[in-house]
Amino acid sequence: MRDALLLALLLAAVAIGWWLGRRERRSPGTPATSPGLARDYFVGLNYLLNDQQDRAIETFVGALEVNSDTIETHIALGNLFRSRGEADRAVKIHQNLLARPTLTGDQGERVQLELSRDFLHLGLLDRAERLLQGLVKDGQDDELRLSARRLLVDLLEREGEWQAALDVALPNLVRQHDDIRRAAAHWLCELADQERRSASPVLARRHLKQALTTDARCVRANLLLAEMALDTGQYRQSIRLLKRIPDQDKTFIPSMLEPLSRAYRLLDDEAGLIQYLEELLETTPYTSVIILLAETLRRHDGDARAAHELVARQLNREPSLGAVDYLIRLYLRDAPGGDDERIELLQRHTQTLLKSLPRHRCRRCGFSGEHLHWRCPRCRSWGTTKPITGIEGE
Repeated sequence: MRDALLLALLLAAVAIGWWLGRRERRSPGTPATSPGLARDYFVGLNYLLNDQQDRAIETFVGALEVNSDTIETHIALGNLFRSRGEADRAVKIHQNLLARPTLTGDQGERVQLELSRDFLHLGLLDRAERLLQGLVKDGQDDELRLSARRLLVDLLEREGEWQAALDVALPNLVRQHDDIRRAAAHWLCELADQERRSASPVLARRHLKQALTTDARCVRANLLLAEMALDTGQYRQSIRLLKRIPDQDKTFIPSMLEPLSRAYRLLDDEAGLIQYLEELLETTPYTSVIILLAETLRRHDGDARAAHELVARQLNREPSLGAVDYLIRLYLRDAPGGDDERIELLQRHTQTLLKSLPRHRCRRCGFSGEHLHWRCPRCRSWGTTKPITGIEGE
């Protein structure tokens, strides 16, 4: 449908261009019509009527002069080729436009922007970057340059140039676009992760604090800060940082439980862990919270009855396949002996079901998998992949 509309637009542009050209060139000694243009027009129309769109487009392009009246048509035609996966043909059209000395400055910049999109589509990142850097270097913030900045940020992000992406995005794009603000916080986390691996904890903490300033809901920054505190023996500081996560985003509670339980164990404070998990359970009865609390009660009290009662009570409140599997495991572990084949068969089925289910899902495109990806592998969005909740998840 889009191809047909653009072909119709092109056809109209050819007709208008033909008429304008005839009117402008008309003089007492000049013929009133251009036979070559008329022939191309009708040849292209014949291709179009015979559903030979590619040949029709080539014929119309050859017939259509580049001038101020047709520049938008040429740009639209190049964009059509790119949207159809023929970016190499789009490059030829846009480069041909740039070679025209009659282009105004604004038109030239518009064509450069479209040409950079062609190069990005072809994977020619260095060429696209050169064009985009030229468009954004004057520091203006009109619509075209904002589009160029967004494209340049996307390119630098693909290359893992986190600091360069930040330099382009800050402050205007970050302030104006929620998705870029969220992404910028993750770029700072990526820099912090690199510095943490290269034994630069001071720089890493600085970038993580900047990430939280950029996006106060950046769970990843608090998780990394808590892990760094654990590594240096600051267990209470780690717990304080982890306890901020439910206020940022409750769906990430399962991701904080392992470092949280480790910090409490290193403090030899299982009673404190039990108290906090019971508080969490009142507002977020996630399966991972139930299981961790049950295991902690079992270890702390030396009695499985409290764990059994907790899981059974929570199952009555909120059904969960993971909690059922854990309860079956408790029954098998604490059974006095005898024939448990039927229970074991039931557990094998629940475990098979759980292994086949994804644990995380992107809230934007629906991509799901076992592991948590801070940037979705499919749609490349930052911070949109979260633990799955419900009867088959948390």
